[in-house]
Amino acid sequence: MADVMAEEARRASRVAQGLDAELRTRALFEIADALEKNEGRILEENAKDLEAAKDMDILPATLQRLKLKDGKIAQLAKGIRSLAESGDPVGRVLRRTQVAEGLQLEQVSAPLGVLLIIFEARPDALPQIAALSIRSGNGLLLKGGKEAAHSNKVIHSVVADAIERAGLPRSLVGLVTSRDEIKDLLSMNHLIDLVIPRGSNQLVTYIQSNTKIPVLGHADGVCHIYVDKEADLSKVLKIVVDSKVDYPAACNAAETVLFHRGCTEGGDSSVVAKSLAALRSEGVKVNGGPKAAKELGLPPAPKPKHEYGDLEVTVEIVESQQEAIDFIHGNGSGHTECIITESQSAADDFLKRVDSACVHHNASTRFSDGFRYGLGAEVGISTSRIHARGPVGVDGLLTTRWLMRGSGNIVNKDQDIEYTHTSLPF
Repeated sequence: MADVMAEEARRASRVAQGLDAELRTRALFEIADALEKNEGRILEENAKDLEAAKDMDILPATLQRLKLKDGKIAQLAKGIRSLAESGDPVGRVLRRTQVAEGLQLEQVSAPLGVLLIIFEARPDALPQIAALSIRSGNGLLLKGGKEAAHSNKVIHSVVADAIERAGLPRSLVGLVTSRDEIKDLLSMNHLIDLVIPRGSNQLVTYIQSNTKIPVLGHADGVCHIYVDKEADLSKVLKIVVDSKVDYPAACNAAETVLFHRGCTEGGDSSVVAKSLAALRSEGVKVNGGPKAAKELGLPPAPKPKHEYGDLEVTVEIVESQQEAIDFIHGNGSGHTECIITESQSAADDFLKRVDSACVHHNASTRFSDGFRYGLGAEVGISTSRIHARGPVGVDGLLTTRWLMRGSGNIVNKDQDIEYTHTSLPF
């Protein structure tokens, strides 16, 4: 069954690539409209998953991801419409060269092929990923977690119906329902071109260890905020709280806040004291690294590199920006980091030297998201260094092809050909 689905996704992808790009655009508008029209039905099925979750051993962070909150369907539809309006990315000319007289070469954007996306309790990921896959002309196989079985089934049905109404093959987006099929799919490197896992460290590590297919994603979301000695207090309070509290289960939520030594000056009026008070007022448990635990009387943090995924955070004191950067490089996951400062030179240095996929100045870590970055949506956030990095939108699901147009040209051991290699406008 799994191999049949993969083969159908491959064929459907090739069919979709050969059709008018307008059909892919129409499919996205159809999906957005269908999600809104079926919102009640989708929320009913999501409620069934939430009820069933009461009898499962599910972490609070997982439960937060499972729930489709108010306004989520409207936000998904908005993102998909934005994607539809962004223009067709497939077949875009990236380079045009005159190789020789009467011989032209183009490099054009092209779909990767077939994607396998494995995600846990994130039903909102399904329509986002489907939309990105359709926009980029890829075939798609989806496997969601059992926690979201009802939600995934109804959302897939809504999406598949919309695709069909638009004139695209229904099999372009397939839903894998059996966990047993995952092992088989991970062995199909002849049919599947990229695996993107969205879920726990355990899930990502398992997939990376059990497939020859390239894997794109991140295992951890250990994000940091560095509060510089020249930070503005009002910005610190807003950004630190938002980065932790807005959605603590998200991979872009802050897990560690590093304060420059200068932020401890002033006793109860210090930047550190006011920041801890602001976090605690939102129900956040504050733990301390070695220095902070000793000097501020905080309970010791579990370990320097720790992803809470909940209303809990680590605080540490650093003596310099260099120490902050070293701490981030030593204990981060390369996901998202932020500096809060009014010093432009400190900000520029931090943005230049911190080696993470997303680096912010005076902006919440929660902004590192495909929708908020203007990508329409994302299939996930990648911390790898090959291919896409950061929020992966349409461009991260494309590769390139070379198209050559000649006039009877032959190589003939390069004896009678004069290569010009002249760049041409496009």
